Amino acid sequence: MTRARATWILWSVAAVAAVAVGVAWFLPGPDYLYLPNTASPLGNLVTVEGEKPQLGPGGIYFVDVTIRRATWAEQLLPFVRPDGATLVPSSDVVPPGSSFQAQHVDSLKEMARSEQVAAAVALKAAGYTVSATPRGALVEAVATDAPAATVLQSGDVIVAAFGQPTLTPEKLRRVFVKVKPGTVATLLVRRGGVVRMLAVRTVESPQEPGRAIIGIRVAQAADIKLPRKVHIDLGGVGGPSAGLPFALDVLQELGRNVDHGKRVVATGEMALDGTIGPIGGVKQKTFGARAAHADVFLVPAGDNAVEARRYAGNLRIIPVDNFQQALSALRTVAKN
Repeated sequence: MTRARATWILWSVAAVAAVAVGVAWFLPGPDYLYLPNTASPLGNLVTVEGEKPQLGPGGIYFVDVTIRRATWAEQLLPFVRPDGATLVPSSDVVPPGSSFQAQHVDSLKEMARSEQVAAAVALKAAGYTVSATPRGALVEAVATDAPAATVLQSGDVIVAAFGQPTLTPEKLRRVFVKVKPGTVATLLVRRGGVVRMLAVRTVESPQEPGRAIIGIRVAQAADIKLPRKVHIDLGGVGGPSAGLPFALDVLQELGRNVDHGKRVVATGEMALDGTIGPIGGVKQKTFGARAAHADVFLVPAGDNAVEARRYAGNLRIIPVDNFQQALSALRTVAKN
């Protein structure tokens, strides 16, 4: 082999390798990345009828997560992933039989319901009479690989399970605490104005071994009438996890000193009774709170708080179970 030919082969191999690296760097892989976003103030995004000017330092902040396809480089090489990123399986983001766009549409609906529930909780805490009647656990999505896929439909409202009323998602979750996977659950379901009894076999949670689940995502079904107009506009941000900061900011807009001059980042799904439920993307949201130089980060108590502390650094994490506890915790922070 001549030197010229050998050189040509080496350059050819290098060129192919460069193309392969370029493809891996930019071509989307099969899974997704959760990425942190800096927490943002809610003040200019929340409008309440009769609101009062907000003066002084501090503010209520919400924090969200960007979800996008990982490139092949990010898929295979953890060190090239952005700071605070987490690689998640495609099935965790887009269930079989669905699409990323369909999931985004569902998340916007979740956001709209979250806004209404949060406004109801905040106005009630402010002393207003709020007509808010829980109607059950609204089925938002059904896992296509679960037995429930042949029984339940998106839009169904579960009003009882095993004979126990389940007028809120939290009550539905509590009913299943002691249920063993494989047990057939009897559900009272409202569909299209007709109430029917349905039987659904439970399965084991892939995230929590030993825990029985139906394989559905639920939200609060309720009839809500607010005594004041409340408008919240986060653009294309979806999901239910901003319920807690929404409620805190609505109360702040009405003239209550909620933040006590502190930069308060909060996350948590809000129920009509004021209880705060767990959310996803806690790692990324903690990074987002730190990037916003928050004084405190309010998160749902339990596993969410444990995970937040893992990435908090010097950021103070405050676990909360309900709205009144969140308000009380912020008053305590103000004294320190």
